[in-house]
Amino acid sequence: MLKIALPKGRLLEQTAGMLQKAGWDIDGYDTKLRYYRLKSKRYQNIEIKVFQEKDIPIQVAVGNYDLGICGLDWIEELLVKYPSSAVVKITDLGYGKGELYAAAKSKEAIYSAPVTRIAGEYPNLAESLAEQLRLKRFSIFPLWGAADAYPPEDAEVVLLPGNTENDMAGYGLEAIYKIATSRAYMIANRGSLKTKDMAELIKSINDNKLSEEDKCLTDYITDSNGGVCADIDDDTLRLALPDGHQQVHVKRILEIAGIKVEEYPSPSGNRRPLSNLEGVFIKVIRPQDMPLQVANNNFDLAITGRDWLTEHRLKFPSSPVMELVDLEYGRVKIVAVVSNEVAADDIASWQEICSRSQKACRVASEYTNIADDYARENRLGRYRIIPTWGATEAFLPEDADLLIENTETGGTINRHNLKIIDTLFESTACLIGSKKKITSTKKKKRTEYIIQSLNKAMENME
Repeated sequence: MLKIALPKGRLLEQTAGMLQKAGWDIDGYDTKLRYYRLKSKRYQNIEIKVFQEKDIPIQVAVGNYDLGICGLDWIEELLVKYPSSAVVKITDLGYGKGELYAAAKSKEAIYSAPVTRIAGEYPNLAESLAEQLRLKRFSIFPLWGAADAYPPEDAEVVLLPGNTENDMAGYGLEAIYKIATSRAYMIANRGSLKTKDMAELIKSINDNKLSEEDKCLTDYITDSNGGVCADIDDDTLRLALPDGHQQVHVKRILEIAGIKVEEYPSPSGNRRPLSNLEGVFIKVIRPQDMPLQVANNNFDLAITGRDWLTEHRLKFPSSPVMELVDLEYGRVKIVAVVSNEVAADDIASWQEICSRSQKACRVASEYTNIADDYARENRLGRYRIIPTWGATEAFLPEDADLLIENTETGGTINRHNLKIIDTLFESTACLIGSKKKITSTKKKKRTEYIIQSLNKAMENME
């Protein structure tokens, strides 16, 4: 059997159109995607699995998949760190076109900072950029997203995708360096090319690339207005609020606490909303990134999930970040998950299976540090952590043996023929801050006011 990795996200619709044109006849690979394992009616000898785009180069590199389709930017992110990787670029598919830029408020800001902070979802390319720019002192901030929100207050340089240099102006930034040209590529594992017959599959794609009429040439949409940049002094309290689907819940709690935030959620993409809090600067970023940002003094307070706080503290045990208020929403369980076909219904029976196995247990998770801690604490013997960027259910059972995942109802887990064998802990949203002493009297009072207001709001909600 040949194993094929196909992308979710921005490349899905055009990839599906190309494969339909090539006669693959795949049921369920469309914008309403519900399952990660798919079949081709034409090619009975292939297994298809759908992944987050950035996971595909790694899966092909390690030999779990023979062929894959993903963006060139994620291929380069892998190859810049692992140039001898087993990934082979087969063909440019012609769609998903765009550029990856290093953007900044100004070129002067890059070299004038004592330490040049580079933020983005591409940490390997960011480090390579620092070397090319010959920066004497720099710091890399790996992000889960929302990189456009970081300059100029929290980073001098960010890595952002766009169609042209002019798109960076939509973020209030200037393109200073083009890092890579991104477009959809077909890739293969080097070993598979030598040992497996993939000629017909590759030819079917090469012969049926999308025409210019079928291609969307504006794959990246820069609709963020960023908001008004702030002059932040030592007395200004910096508060990070989450983006995404939790915004409605956060807004409700803040309003009960008497804190009114304008344009949150923001239809215009404003990541610097204004509020009725004097001396408080607010920025909207990803919850996953908040603990590290608080630890590095980029923010004083943040609203994130206890799961991400736990993940951070396991990686940095001496981190000053701590939970200040349990906001009691966004309740999910962090669970251990296996395939329904596995003869284990609890962690004890899974431990027995691991003890009898001659292979290392593969543990896949977005929570790599929680997963590592869980495997050690439960004595799973030899194990290997597989980092994922979402769609983790797709990894079982072919590409992982155990998942550490979050779930609200368990419905998604059941739908993918999986089962929960253990619950690690329950996570809710929480306000986090730093143990470090606050030297500014005004900032200290503002911090205390927000904590007291949120505590009172939680009492009123009981």
